[in-house]
Formats: sequence, C-alpha cells, structure tokens
Amino acid sequence: MVPHSSRALFLLLLLLACPASRASQNCLSKQQLLSAIRQLQQMLKGQETRFAEGIRHMKSRLAALQNSVSRVASDAPPVSCPALNAPPDGRKFGSKFLVDHEVHFTCNPGFRLVGPSSVVCLPNGTWTGEQPHCREISECSSQPCQDGGTCIEGVSQHRCICPPGRTGSHCQHQAQTATPEEEDQGDVAGDPAFSRAPRCAQVERAQHCSCEAGFHLSAAAGRSVCQDVNECELYGQEGRPRLCMHACVNTPGSYRCSCPGGYRTLADGKTCEDVDECAGSQHVCPQGTTCINTGGGFQCVSPECPEGSGNVSYVKTSPFQCERNPCPMDSRPCRSMPKTISFHYLSLPSNLKTPITLFRMATASAPGRPGPNSLRFGIVGGNSRGHFVMQRSDRQTGELILVQTLEGPQTLEVDVDMSEYLDRSFQANHVSKVTIFVSPYDF
Repeated sequence: MVPHSSRALFLLLLLLACPASRASQNCLSKQQLLSAIRQLQQMLKGQETRFAEGIRHMKSRLAALQNSVSRVASDAPPVSCPALNAPPDGRKFGSKFLVDHEVHFTCNPGFRLVGPSSVVCLPNGTWTGEQPHCREISECSSQPCQDGGTCIEGVSQHRCICPPGRTGSHCQHQAQTATPEEEDQGDVAGDPAFSRAPRCAQVERAQHCSCEAGFHLSAAAGRSVCQDVNECELYGQEGRPRLCMHACVNTPGSYRCSCPGGYRTLADGKTCEDVDECAGSQHVCPQGTTCINTGGGFQCVSPECPEGSGNVSYVKTSPFQCERNPCPMDSRPCRSMPKTISFHYLSLPSNLKTPITLFRMATASAPGRPGPNSLRFGIVGGNSRGHFVMQRSDRQTGELILVQTLEGPQTLEVDVDMSEYLDRSFQANHVSKVTIFVSPYDF
C-alpha cells in the first residue's frame, strides 16, 4: 500500500501531468485534487513541526554544554605570574600580576637599571623578562658641575662646590644678575655708599654710637664706621632661608631681588613669575606654527604627519593630531600602524619632585559600538633615557609618570602607545608624542 504522503505527492504529480484543456479518464476530479492538496499540506506541517522540535532540542543541548564548560572554567583559578618586588635602591610600579598586566621598574638617583624597565605577564604564567636590578653609578664621572665647580660624591647623590660668583645645584647660575653699575655699587670696599658715619651720643662721660637699619658698627683705622650688612651673602649661606626666588643684589643698607629673562618680579619683590609670551596680541611665531609657552621663553612648533609608505598614509585632522586613512581589507601591515598620532607639549621646572603624573591617555567608544575590553600601554620611542614609566591607573586610562628628577635646560621626547584589544584580538593602537621642555630654573 502506498503511504498517504507518497500517494498525495503522486496525485499532485498526476495533476500536473493532466492539462486542464484536455479531459481524460485518467485525470482526477476536483474533489480528489482538493483532498490531495490537504494531505500534502498536513504532511508539510508535520515535517515543519518535527524540524522545529529538533532545532529546540539541539539548542537545549548546546546551552547545557556551554553552562557545563563555563562552570569548569569559573572554578579554575585565574592565571597569574610570580610576585615581583622592587629592586634594592629602586622602585616598582604595578601591583597586579595577572595575565596581560604590566610591571615597571626604575632606580633611585645615583643608580642605573640593569635589565628590562617593563615586563608583561604571559598566559603561561611567566614574565616577558627577568627582574632587573639597580647598579650604583658615579654621578661625578659625568662632570655635572659647571663653570669650575667641584663635584663631591655623596650617598646616592652628589654636591657641587661652586666658585665665587656662581650658584645653583650645578653652579649653572650667576650669583647675581646685576648690571655693571650695580656690581660696582655692590663693592663695599670701594663705594662710600656702603660705609657711613655712625650716630654717636655722650652719655655719662661715655660715647655710645649706633647705625641705621642695614648697617653694623665696625672699627676701622681707629675709628667707628657703619658698614653695610650684605644680606645676600649672609642669607646665602647653607641652612639659611632664601631671600629671593632667583638672585639677590646687595644695595646700601638693604637688598633687592632680580629675576632672569622671561620672568617678572611680583609685588612681594621676591617671587618670579613666568611671562607668557604666547598670550600677547603680538604674533611671536611665524605663520603656520603654534606658540608654546615655556619657562622663561617660548617655542614655535609645527608637528607634521608621518610620510606615506605603501598603502599607509595619514591626514592631519587638527593642528596636533593625525589620523590614518582607511586600510585595504587584506592589509595587515597597514592595520598594525598607529590609527591616530597626537602631539602634546609640556613645560616643567628643574628638579621637580618625583614621582609625579605628567600625562594621561584614555580610550572612549563611539556611540552604539562596542569598545575594547583590554588595553595595553607602553613607551615606544623618544629620548627619555629611563626618566619615565607608563602604567595603568584604571581600566580605561594609562598614566605617564616622571620617576627621575630633570635638570634643565633640556628638551625630552617620549612616545606613548595605547593598544586596543577585543577578546585578545588586536584592534588598533594610538600613539601620543609628548615633548617636554625643562626650564633651567626650579620655579
């Protein structure tokens, strides 16, 4: 006997074989045709139901399998690397030792780092390098004292003994910035303004003499003379409070403070404030460049995008940012190049206390698009010579930290990279090129 489904299909095929324009005793009647169509519809509905039930059963099995695998993975402890300590005479930045976390190292002044400055925890539970150590160096070997100063080694530091007329931690400043006329005024021995006759009175057959403020009584050639008190020399001795932020000029009976070029003296007569040459209405930089104020001066900058190479090219989207043009779909070398390059300029005084955060780098997702679930930060270029480390401050932010004091004047460059990952798959990286202008003064 032919099954119902096969019989219905047979009748349908028979219907198609009998044209309506030709009557034949082998052709079906209208009722037979409708019955065959209904049987075929029921057969298809049954097949559809059984298929849907099979899909639901398969989904259920897959969900159960996924839950089982997830429970096994959650029970396993997260992979971590062995704990790292700060090297003797150094410091460690980073306290998490899980996969993809970074730890940075630096040494105290007077020591140099031997080994990698940064290590990363790998998925196999090992670090990308051995833990470094700090080796003592002779700071006097680099002859840091200027203009005839003598270098004296100390514990993890050095000290400069400056010749007359020089001052500063490296003897880099003149003791006073006075004009030749003022220097002549400061010559106590040769200028009568620095010595005056005392005020004397006869009291009970005894003579009592005194001097006005800023002078002291002195016996010279058998007579009493009021000599000027050199406040600059007196308060310039070690351990005494500073009278002036920069330079002290002795005057008859008093003193005055002076500031270096590019600074103004504030109302207190002691404090120096930087003059912002870039804030004035007069254009100090050529057209097409940007003025950056620095301690005691300014710089004219005009950052340029990298030149194109192959199918990689950049376009300048703002005065301080370049963006990579879209890459071909199959160009992996193009995608490995920075997606954006930004330029940043900082001005710092000398001998800034460390560690201190100078620059932050963060990511932000476009509306409606999933952002990266992992970021990696690092220093990828520049001439910083170990003065900086880059570490994560939170899930989306990295910080550039100054870990060694800087002595100006000098210009440092450091290139900071932020790489984005989605489910451990590299997405893009961004580079910030930071230029730091260090003033010769510590204010």
